[in-house]
Amino acid sequence: MANAVQEPATMSPLLTLEEAAAYIGRTPKGLRRLRERRSGPPGFRVEGRVMYRLTALNDYLAACEARDSRSNPALDPTRRAPEPRRIRRPAAA
Repeated sequence: MANAVQEPATMSPLLTLEEAAAYIGRTPKGLRRLRERRSGPPGFRVEGRVMYRLTALNDYLAACEARDSRSNPALDPTRRAPEPRRIRRPAAA
């Protein structure tokens, strides 16, 4: 049961790359890739190990949720009024 994600109340405020990946539901390789592309949660090095703050992971997940149209009604294209149809007129000859 070493791979089980702990409850946030019992977790340290700093997580290793492997723990952070498990917390956000990614593989360590996927989290490394996000870090290399600078599109994932902000991390930093402590004595050569990549660490993540729990608050930064929660902020990253909240930002991902806000960008998703399924959880953000303002971005849902099905809730917008349809665009008016454009009438094509034949080219003048």
